[in-house]
Amino acid sequence: MEDNKITERIIHCAIKVHTALGPGLLESAYKECLFYELLKNGLVVVKEKALPLVYEEVKLECGYRIDLFVENSIVVEVKSVEALHDIHLAQTLTYLKLAERRVGLLMNFNVLRIKDGIKRVVNGY
Repeated sequence: MEDNKITERIIHCAIKVHTALGPGLLESAYKECLFYELLKNGLVVVKEKALPLVYEEVKLECGYRIDLFVENSIVVEVKSVEALHDIHLAQTLTYLKLAERRVGLLMNFNVLRIKDGIKRVVNGY
């Protein structure tokens, strides 16, 4: 499936979750509900996918984890913060680089309208 179609389906699921729950909950609640909704919609999803860091010849298991990895293609980073900052974008870009993937979604559920909390992130690797 094409990245744009996958991200469209992910966003649709995020809207459904946010409409049901609203803002103000912990990140873990949104992540679990979005995970459930994505599975229910027939998408292949891995939660907390481990990402090793490779530095020169050394592979380091540093505990980096993608919140949700959808269709072996899209990195989804879930947040519930007052506002997204550059460091959140940098984190998502780093995960894309480590996973060798091109497209990610940075989603902040702690907003009145979820569309204001979604950023599509593209890695130019």
